[in-house]
Amino acid sequence: MPLVRSLMRLSTIALALRGLRKTFDRPAVDGLDLTVYGGEFYALVGPNGAGKTTTLRMVTGLLRPDAGSIVLDGIDALADPIAAKQVTAWVSDESMIYDKLTPFEYLEFVGGLWRMDPRLAEAQARELLDILGLMPHAHERCEGFSKGMRQKVALAGALVHEPKLIILDEPLTGLDAASARQVKTVLHKRVRAGNTVIMTTHILDVAERMADRIGIIARGRLIAEGTLKELHRQTGQSGTLEDTFLTLVATEAA
Repeated sequence: MPLVRSLMRLSTIALALRGLRKTFDRPAVDGLDLTVYGGEFYALVGPNGAGKTTTLRMVTGLLRPDAGSIVLDGIDALADPIAAKQVTAWVSDESMIYDKLTPFEYLEFVGGLWRMDPRLAEAQARELLDILGLMPHAHERCEGFSKGMRQKVALAGALVHEPKLIILDEPLTGLDAASARQVKTVLHKRVRAGNTVIMTTHILDVAERMADRIGIIARGRLIAEGTLKELHRQTGQSGTLEDTFLTLVATEAA
């Protein structure tokens, strides 16, 4: 696990959730409180149906909560959703890109939506395509791309406007080892630059290696949070994140 930044808790709050609730047939998110700090890599993990994706969809404005508050980089996301979106990137587990565009055209298009200076947008696009190994395919239409390549194009599109808060739902699903490493490289580079990354993943060893802090969610509530060592102290055991995760989830279920 990366070294936790010693001044992290004295820095700005990138995301603050208070009393967040969303009910469908049953409560999906049930009074969730969560704080993520600026410059932090935060992994949100939990069993299927725990409320991870619903939480992120509310944070990014795709779902409106039934109750609670969402503050992004000091912006009330429910009162001013446009300003909140301007500092946020969202990458879902299903890439949504325009098949008839090439990666380069797609990034130019996204840069235009954000009203970026064309020269800056082009420079950002070239850097992202290069780091993600997409430069050889920069002028090919996306319609023939594999799921992994499409996922990388979607990630590049989300990052081209240099958002402060990067939110990803299962970003490594369907990626081969080389592509996964490229995505990890991009995310770590952004964190080192002071951006904040929030990621859900079912791959617990990825969360263990990449995240500064890990939040475990079950039944729509945060049941544990901290570094791996802090989570170990809560369970009174050592071992992998998987061992600790299973113990905490089983205890919550009981």
